[in-house]
Amino acid sequence: MSSPVAGDEPAPAPSAMENLKAATWPIHLRLEKRLAVKRLFSDLAAYRDLIARLEAFHRVAEMEWAALLEQTLCDFPARRKAPLLANDLAVLGGAPLEGVAVPVVTDRASALGGFYVLEGQTQGGRHLLPIVEARLGLSASRGASFFASYGPDVDARWRMFAAVIETHCAASKAKRRAIATAESVFLAMEAWLCGGR
Repeated sequence: MSSPVAGDEPAPAPSAMENLKAATWPIHLRLEKRLAVKRLFSDLAAYRDLIARLEAFHRVAEMEWAALLEQTLCDFPARRKAPLLANDLAVLGGAPLEGVAVPVVTDRASALGGFYVLEGQTQGGRHLLPIVEARLGLSASRGASFFASYGPDVDARWRMFAAVIETHCAASKAKRRAIATAESVFLAMEAWLCGGR
C-alpha cells in the first residue's frame, strides 16, 4: 500500500456560497442576456421601467422576508435596496408598480438564499454605474443610487454576507433550501423584469 504523497490531499468541499453561485449561474446568465442592460441603459424610458420593476421586486421581497432576515443579518436595515430604488424612481419621474409576487421563505436558510439574489446585484452595480453615468447622464446622487449602494464597501459587505451564509447554510439540508429558493427568486425576477421580452 502506497503512502499518501504530499499535495494529494482531497480538495476542500465547496462553500455554501460557492454552491449557491454554481447552482444559479445558468439562470443568472440567462437573465443578464434577456435584460440586455447595455441596451436598456441607452434609453431613459427603458431604464426608468427597469428601476420601477426592480423597486417593486425589492420592496415586496424585503418586506415579506424581513422577519427572518432580521434574525440572521444584524445589518439588514442597511442592506435594504428598496429605499434607494424608490429614490431613483422619484428622480426619474416614475411611479411605483404593484402586482409582483416573490417566492415564500419559511426559514433562515431559504430567506438567505433568496436574499443572495438581491445582494448579488451590488456586485454588478459597481460595473453598471459607469455605463449609466456615461449614457444617461445620471449619477449615484441622481437617479442611480441603487447601483452605488455600498460605495467602496461592496467587497467588505459581500464578505460579511458570505460569512452569514456559511453560518446558516453549510449543513446539507439548509444548503439545499437556500439553493432552491435562490433559483426560485431568479426565475421570479426573470418573469417580472423581462415579461414578454
